Amino acid sequence: MPDMVRVHVTADLPMRPLAMPFADRVEVRFGKAFPAVLVIDRDAVPRLQEVLAEGWKALQASAARQEGGE
Repeated sequence: MPDMVRVHVTADLPMRPLAMPFADRVEVRFGKAFPAVLVIDRDAVPRLQEVLAEGWKALQASAARQEGGE
């Protein structure tokens, strides 16, 4: 397995965004005591939004197929 960091994001996981205008980035902190931090350059924010939207659509489509019995 390749080196990878996984952060399991759940509905009750604290998430805090922090705009870093001086660095032209957004920081998203996941968790409290030992937070994992995702640092996103300004130019990458729209792409991250697109990727999350694509993933959401795929989950919705899968759920709809399962409800439809396909």
